[in-house]
Amino acid sequence: MPPAKKRTRTYDPAKIRAAVLAQFSHVREAVHGLTGEQLALPTRLGDWTVRDLAAHLTMAVESVSRAAERPEPARAELGPLDYASATVRYAEAIADGTHALAEAHPDPDALYARVGERIAETLARSPHDRLVETRAGGMVLADYLVTRTVELVVHTDDLNAAVPGLDVPLDRQALAACTRLLADTLAVRAPGGSTEVRVPPFAVVQCVEGPRHTRGTPPNVVETDPLTWVRLATGRLAWKDAVADARVSASGERADLSRLLPLMA
Repeated sequence: MPPAKKRTRTYDPAKIRAAVLAQFSHVREAVHGLTGEQLALPTRLGDWTVRDLAAHLTMAVESVSRAAERPEPARAELGPLDYASATVRYAEAIADGTHALAEAHPDPDALYARVGERIAETLARSPHDRLVETRAGGMVLADYLVTRTVELVVHTDDLNAAVPGLDVPLDRQALAACTRLLADTLAVRAPGGSTEVRVPPFAVVQCVEGPRHTRGTPPNVVETDPLTWVRLATGRLAWKDAVADARVSASGERADLSRLLPLMA
């Protein structure tokens, strides 16, 4: 008998909207307090400064408003699980746009105020099932907003890493959606049932080809916390370093995920 087809995870559109707005609000408040010296600090993203990173965080949200302003596409070509592959193709253009935006808006507060106002207006008038034309193709608005939680969570963590003591909070719902989407992406990239990946309290997925586990304790188990998982999935943390520092527990001969990570880089 063939294995049962896994159901695609669904997200509560209202909760995802609230999460996007909440995380953007956290970042906006933190950026408001940054000094010129802090904005000039380097980040772990190549030649990006904190000013560049702050500008990029607005792009993650402004893209929703811009997409909703365009005519609706004929159909949804992409879902949330296509996001990682789609984003990598546009990395160079995204980087160029980030630098240009930072240079064109020397006052981050004004930029955040404009973007915040636009996203609030956009979401107030746009139904969950509206189709939007994104850089990578047509998507349902509710699905596109799920991908925005990844952008906001990942780059909030980048911001915290760049500015000592900043500690921008992560909205719980945004972190949950980000964690689940990246875990499901792994399961799609490496289909199978031999390895169980646990990211409590938000996600459990089975992946990797091999003998399928049906009951009892799985023979191959990977377990970590949400933020460590996000860093592994996006190339901020190497698998070997996470294991060496005991930030990941990996047991079983099929529990080494190093060849599958990062999912996004």
